[in-house]
Amino acid sequence: MVGAYMEDRIMGHSLRIISIFRQDSVQPLYCVFYCGTHWANGTEAVVHLHPEFFGFPFVATDVLCQSPPGCYGSHVTISTQADFKLSVNHTFLRIQNLDEETKIQFNFTVCVSNIFGDYNNVLQVTQTLEMYRLLGVQHVVLYNTSCGPDLETLLQSYKQEGFVEVLPWPIDQYMKPSPGWLFGEHGGDIHYYGQLATLNDCLYRQMYRSRYVLLNDLDEIITPYQHETLPQLMEELQREHPKAGVFLVENHIIHKNQFDPSGRFEHLWSYIPGRNIMEHIYRQEPIYPYSEMKMIVQPRKVIKTSVHSVIHSLEETVYIPSYLCRMLHIRAPSPDISWEKLYEDKRIWDYERQLITNVDKALERAGLLI
Repeated sequence: MVGAYMEDRIMGHSLRIISIFRQDSVQPLYCVFYCGTHWANGTEAVVHLHPEFFGFPFVATDVLCQSPPGCYGSHVTISTQADFKLSVNHTFLRIQNLDEETKIQFNFTVCVSNIFGDYNNVLQVTQTLEMYRLLGVQHVVLYNTSCGPDLETLLQSYKQEGFVEVLPWPIDQYMKPSPGWLFGEHGGDIHYYGQLATLNDCLYRQMYRSRYVLLNDLDEIITPYQHETLPQLMEELQREHPKAGVFLVENHIIHKNQFDPSGRFEHLWSYIPGRNIMEHIYRQEPIYPYSEMKMIVQPRKVIKTSVHSVIHSLEETVYIPSYLCRMLHIRAPSPDISWEKLYEDKRIWDYERQLITNVDKALERAGLLI
């Protein structure tokens, strides 16, 4: 079990438990509730395995159930038995989103699904977080399995400031998560350290907290090109598409192996571990129709999401043209892309002065600036 959330958007159900199941071991289940003052016998659960699992034996799963009559549940667990007396020693999850009238706290939240493998790319993470701050993001949620000591120091500083929320994700204590996306190539029990489970959990955690949620990774920045900020971009898009709840953003790879020949940023933060994204300005065009989109969504309009598309939404999906917005993905290039097919893209430089200042301040707050 990952998280339990009230769900009133689907007829016949009032609770959604985001979980991870082994595909060949699904059996009849019950949701057993603690009702604040007493236990209640379990109600029958409906189990929905997510359709995308990339060949792995374990898959993100939704367990849907109805609260028992007269029970205003505060906690819930999943059991193979309806009798609550057989479940009182189980682990119970606190039910979240009980108060739907909670005021929106943030306009824009970024959900980063997983950090693992003692990741210590401090400089790029700092630059990415500060870019998002300049773009109008107010809240970033990270699921952390393991990171390096310097990144841990940085994240603790951001956490104390209130800009970043770090959620422990010790999935490696329960199974062998894969560092890759395809079972045949990478092995393991579940795709990318349970990425689909964390993305959906983050979506539901932010359901009534954030007006918009960006679903992407730490090496990706969803960047507007005709507007200074994301709020300005979304105001225009929402005005043009009032019934849209999902906005797809094209993936544009920025080559991490190619550097700005002027070298103007190469000495900045040279002692900080990690990649300096300001040195990388060469972009390849998406390979259609295989461009991997990422998304900006209204969380209350989404029932279930995958990595590159929404599986079930209540509103329309809109593709954002690349002249308005691109997702800049700093990574190794596609092997068959030649130098002649690269384009210069200095959009990040448009924020240069404030970005450098803010990165310095963030590193200084964390005690990492020499």
